[in-house]
Amino acid sequence: MKRWFALSAIGPDRPGIVADLAELIYECDCNLEDSSMTLLGSEFAVLLLLTGEGEDLERRLSAACKRLEWEERLTVFFRPLEGEPIPYRVATGARPYLLEATGVDKAGIVARIARVLAQHGVNITRMETSSRPEPGTGTPIYQMSIAMDVPARTDIAHLQADLERAASDLMIDVQLTPAPEPQ
Repeated sequence: MKRWFALSAIGPDRPGIVADLAELIYECDCNLEDSSMTLLGSEFAVLLLLTGEGEDLERRLSAACKRLEWEERLTVFFRPLEGEPIPYRVATGARPYLLEATGVDKAGIVARIARVLAQHGVNITRMETSSRPEPGTGTPIYQMSIAMDVPARTDIAHLQADLERAASDLMIDVQLTPAPEPQ
């Protein structure tokens, strides 16, 4: 019987991390179904969905993950999933939107913006953030990009006003725009 697992790993970036994880999956007779990988500062982070069969699969994966943690200085976590994951689709009646925010970096930007979105029932589906020094001055500039599903019942003008109020308090700029429907 085909079983699904979610696996995450993070560790100091170096060549070969993806190869190490892919070999672990292959050696456990599993298939890599879906993945997302990124560099966060000097750390490489991986999220994987994989499938495999066999009564001792969970034990084999656990042993292989522990070996990889020990040998390669990765922190690895995996867990079995209940059934097959459902591919992402915009929720029925929801509308996809993008939010871009930029300003001088300070604590609380994500917390405040995420709280406004949560209060409007918005589901964040992807978020990327970065802080980079501004050329010339070196001032840290924070950039945040959020893909989200906005419920049909949400008043966009009210959401926009609440976001602009939060942005004003934080002294950042925000831009909310409709996004194309995912294919």
